[in-house]
Amino acid sequence: MVSFKLIASLSAGAALLCRAQDDPCQSHKAEDECSKDTTSGGGCTWCTAAAVPSACYTKDNAKQLPSAVFQCKLDAPRRRSEVLSRAATEALGVTWRGNHSDSHDKILLGPESMPSDFTWCDKDGVNYCTMSRNQHIPQYCGSCWAHGAVSALGDRIKIARNGSGIDINLAVQHLLNCGGVVSCKGGSVDGPYQWMKSISKKGSGISYETSNPYVACTSDSDEGFCPHVDTSCKPVNIARTCGSFSEEGGSCSGLGSYPNATVADYGSISGKPAMMKEIYARGPITCGIDAMPLLNYESGIVKDKGSQVDHVISVVGWGTDAKEGQYWIVRNSWGEYWGEMGYVRVAMGNALQLEEQCAWAVPGAFTAAEFENQKHCHEGGDNCPASKPEQQVLV
Repeated sequence: MVSFKLIASLSAGAALLCRAQDDPCQSHKAEDECSKDTTSGGGCTWCTAAAVPSACYTKDNAKQLPSAVFQCKLDAPRRRSEVLSRAATEALGVTWRGNHSDSHDKILLGPESMPSDFTWCDKDGVNYCTMSRNQHIPQYCGSCWAHGAVSALGDRIKIARNGSGIDINLAVQHLLNCGGVVSCKGGSVDGPYQWMKSISKKGSGISYETSNPYVACTSDSDEGFCPHVDTSCKPVNIARTCGSFSEEGGSCSGLGSYPNATVADYGSISGKPAMMKEIYARGPITCGIDAMPLLNYESGIVKDKGSQVDHVISVVGWGTDAKEGQYWIVRNSWGEYWGEMGYVRVAMGNALQLEEQCAWAVPGAFTAAEFENQKHCHEGGDNCPASKPEQQVLV
């Protein structure tokens, strides 16, 4: 019976081999050459077999080869997307590719030529990039959309301060708890800045990390300890302090006044020219990307075309490689153990779908020592009580 199945499989394979003579991937005679071709016939893959020579096939043809004979390196199942569809995004009240003003259009009227290399992480010897983050600890949370937006905005605040002073790191958890532009199960490129602008109009802003540390939880998450954590939008989950030890009568309470940052303007862009001009003129941006080819990335320039946007990152600049050409400098939110110290270089020309959809924000007012606009709260927060969720400090 086994030998009969094998013969049948070989016969089916032989028939397909005859049909596959016109396979556009057949021109590749080496495995590494085959695997690098992501365009011919929808992408190529290398198939090995004991009975016939190993060869390169389109992925569609490879799927039809009998698995009892051929071992093909087909794509792994896609990871769960952390980016909502347009319909789901708009259902939340978020404007798809929304723009608060036309300020970016004025930037497009600027110089056409851009430097071959530029990064805010090393501009004239100064690092304007804020810290790298890890969305996956203390447990998995699909909050890339929040991390990308918060990191890029933090960079722009640092740029506004000319790189001086202690870095301001914004609270991703505040956005998750109160943004309403979704959760650990996904979000959008557009939503974060639109929410930040909406609360800025009310005289408040996103809190700082020191009063609302990241716990990688939202109310709908069933990962890790999340089912036991209250992440509802209330003062203690916007900005909090826990005064003294419990045996001394200390307790956690929400703050009515706390350092925060506002957004004055936001917008959406796509395409290499618009991205370069926006980054060069005003700072890093947040963009969608296909993360599947990045799961096992270690170093180098990624050229994979990608197939769909399922993740969000921030872009801090670009560079040029003598052999590989220009690439984007991308900060991920998977920690510094991953990639090139938390970063990845992505080839220009829409590799990984990176140039499809991006967003930018212009910082408004924010709390900083040089402005002397801090409300000085006690260790226990007793002189900065929150009376209602909306009460937040004006800066």
